[in-house]
Amino acid sequence: MGELFDLTGKVAIITGSSRGIGKAIAERMAEHGAKVVISSRKAGPCDEVAAAINEKHPGAAIAIPASISSKEDLQRLVDETTKQLGKIDIVVCNAATNPFFGPMSKITDDAFRKILDNNIIANNWLIQMAAPQMRERREGAVIIISSIGGLRGSTGIGAYNISKAADFQLARNLAVELGPDNVRVNCIAPGLVKTDFAKALWDTPEAEKRSSAGNPLRRLGEPDDIAGAAVFLASKAGSWMTGQAIVVDGGSTC
Repeated sequence: MGELFDLTGKVAIITGSSRGIGKAIAERMAEHGAKVVISSRKAGPCDEVAAAINEKHPGAAIAIPASISSKEDLQRLVDETTKQLGKIDIVVCNAATNPFFGPMSKITDDAFRKILDNNIIANNWLIQMAAPQMRERREGAVIIISSIGGLRGSTGIGAYNISKAADFQLARNLAVELGPDNVRVNCIAPGLVKTDFAKALWDTPEAEKRSSAGNPLRRLGEPDDIAGAAVFLASKAGSWMTGQAIVVDGGSTC
């Protein structure tokens, strides 16, 4: 069982990993032997998370801040990771944005473009930057953190859901393109997880109870609930899975 989930010797870039789901994925991948790159817009929080991981697993983490909205930042992230750690084996596209809440009829063009740019196009940028070395070595794993929002409509976060639905297709398409070189591309579709990103939906006991009421497990997700799926997809355990979406939502889409 240990061998199936062993990530020893692997190098993983995780965007949006200074907090929430990305941080949990980085911590668990480091626990399973990977060297992890902590990345988000601000250097301070990245340094803090990397330092905390290194306290438990010396030398397992480095921090390279980057904004997913900047193609130049993402190229620097890839180049600096390769320079410092020698290669990239795993890419986790976790960072995303949602600057608008309301019906599609009210969203501005700028807000819609920002959602599509950051949640779809930036993922493709980063994957295309890291993929050539994976293809050359004939081994690699890409994980896109999508959402169950991509499986259903919404009167409040419709544009965000559209972007997350597109991420499913991005994974399918890239799985077909990269699969012959043994590079796997999959999505994880979380339900409502207790992160700052979704804090308005759970930050009081009443709101948390209301948000989890339709969930068979009667609780919201924790970041660690998603991290296990990421370790699976990145490891030998997930070596015959590509182009798929794992729904981790406590049963709320049942």
